[in-house]
Amino acid sequence: MPPLVFQLLRRNFDPSVPAGEFSDQWKNPSDVFSVLLILGGDVVGRALAQLAGSPVTPVAFSFGWVAYAVTAVVSAIGENKLMPLPDCACKVINGRTGYVRDNSSWIIGRIVRDFESWMDDGKPQGPIRTHRSRMLDQRWENDKDRAERKKVGSGKDVAWPTQAGLCVSIYQADCARPGYPGYDLVYFIGFVTMVVQLGIAAIPCGIFGDWGILLVTASGILLSIATGSISQWSKEKWACRRNSEKTVILTRGTGSQHAIVIIGDGKGLDLEDLAAGPTNVDVSASYTTRIAVTLLAAFWILLLITAAGLKQNTWFLLAIGSIGILQNIFVAGWRRFPKAFGVPLNFKTVIGKPKVMDTLFEVEETYPRLGRSMLDTFFPGKLRPDEEERWAKLEGQANALDGSL
Repeated sequence: MPPLVFQLLRRNFDPSVPAGEFSDQWKNPSDVFSVLLILGGDVVGRALAQLAGSPVTPVAFSFGWVAYAVTAVVSAIGENKLMPLPDCACKVINGRTGYVRDNSSWIIGRIVRDFESWMDDGKPQGPIRTHRSRMLDQRWENDKDRAERKKVGSGKDVAWPTQAGLCVSIYQADCARPGYPGYDLVYFIGFVTMVVQLGIAAIPCGIFGDWGILLVTASGILLSIATGSISQWSKEKWACRRNSEKTVILTRGTGSQHAIVIIGDGKGLDLEDLAAGPTNVDVSASYTTRIAVTLLAAFWILLLITAAGLKQNTWFLLAIGSIGILQNIFVAGWRRFPKAFGVPLNFKTVIGKPKVMDTLFEVEETYPRLGRSMLDTFFPGKLRPDEEERWAKLEGQANALDGSL
């Protein structure tokens, strides 16, 4: 081998180079923060949807804001909206006409998704949970009896069921509060997070004189507050008429354990309007909103470029972003009561049987036309002759009641 080639190979072969590069990266991971800023935009959007309503929306500065800001521009310009789609598919049924619509509202989606957390005001021994336990016990006894009839001694092997029939919870709407963001732990923890972030950013400034991290952090917090303070959020989140007299049913549909009945009583939101989404009311993003969102996205990109230039003490910046994303995840996923969305509800009663049809019959007898309005959703197929006869009788009673009013 020629001496020159041998010398080049010897000079390039250095196993210590990767170790040195890894060491430098872990001492000051300068490029990581700028990369992380473009990840996790979906979490930021959900956190904003959870807390939107007040002039100040405390969603902390974190990874994902740049990605979200760019996505928001696309939504505002292309789709004329900012609010994300609901993360829980459900149906909204008119309690009188039986008209069914798919839900497009974030608020309704979260009310249905979190129902098992907020029902009975979160108490473990409330009326709904107690009634559901009785339904499960009845279903279990029926299953064991059925198994014993098929094969003697097999009843003891029947597992306790996790679902039984349909449980219909009746609520009456209290005075709605459109624009109320829910001043609870989920809301105020955002301010605490921002203070902690500024405190961490002040450490390298006070010890080393490195004010760059404090500048980036303060700028990120101001931009996050500005993004959440756009009035379009509140308009879209509560895009419906007020003081509704309607009775509506919220449910996930066939096979679901629960149905939530909300009686408007002239105080609540029109949940049919709300379910239709902002397209039902003229709340499309204005030119002012589009310009504001575009400018904010430009500022976020400038902040990303600025953050990429930081080479020292970047672990502080990573800690700040990590604390922020934890707050975002907490806010986006936390289960909240309906009153936190400006929809206070007062519990009235619960109706439920181990068989869905029996539940609907009892609901119809107690609240005329309400049970019938749910029939097509839970029984889209053909009914038995005796069921058709009973429903015809109940409909006649409802018509007679309407005629007497």
